[in-house]
Amino acid sequence: MSSARDAAPAFARGGDLQHRRDRAKRRGLLIVLLALALWPGLAAGEAESAGTPPLHAHARRHGEGWECNRGYDEVDESCVAIEVPPNAYLDVSGRSWECERGYREAEGRCNEIEVPPHAYLISRRREWECERGYRRDGHSCASIAIPENAYLDAAGDTWKCERGFRAAGEACSRLELPREAYLGRSGNDWDCSRGYTRQTNSCIAIEVPANGYLDASGSDWDCDRGYTKAAGSCVALQVPGNAHLGYLGDSWVCDPGYRQQGESCIASTK
Repeated sequence: MSSARDAAPAFARGGDLQHRRDRAKRRGLLIVLLALALWPGLAAGEAESAGTPPLHAHARRHGEGWECNRGYDEVDESCVAIEVPPNAYLDVSGRSWECERGYREAEGRCNEIEVPPHAYLISRRREWECERGYRRDGHSCASIAIPENAYLDAAGDTWKCERGFRAAGEACSRLELPREAYLGRSGNDWDCSRGYTRQTNSCIAIEVPANGYLDASGSDWDCDRGYTKAAGSCVALQVPGNAHLGYLGDSWVCDPGYRQQGESCIASTK
């Protein structure tokens, strides 16, 4: 009898233990099911915090974050298509637009450039220039009136007088060359021949004194070696003893071992 009574409490204790185990299993299963239900939201939050690119965007090649595709601009954490107006195209960056050739940007549009007659578009700018032989006059191109004895210059937008003529207002007047003169290199002025010098509108002969000669320019004179200029003439140098003519021949220097003292050379002392 006693053994039967002892077995009943042991059975009861075993049933309570099994019951507790079942409850723990059900609780764990419930936690797993709740975690699975919440996982998509948690994953999305983690993805957003990691910087998942929005529509029309891509991850940066270098560094973190994202950037909009070509043709889109970032606005409030999203990528909005760039509105390119007619007669325009996306620029190199892909973040803005430029007007096509022949059009100019104004107030967010591309307006056609009105090119007047005898003009052409400039390739690198949204502007025009007049053709050769025409000059810009406001919004048109006016023909350049070339006077007699003139020609278009290299730029083609003005004229120059021919060689031997000089501009005088809107005409070219012939140069009057005095005696002993010739046309200069520019062609619109004159120079005097060698041995003559210009005075006002004539060429005057250069008076070369005795012991002098015309210099390299031909418009002035110098003294021979051993002479020096003085009041329009060439005066002989007085070379003291123990001296000799200098390199240029218009002064003197003391010989080695002598030094200048006034107008003479005295022996140097050690």
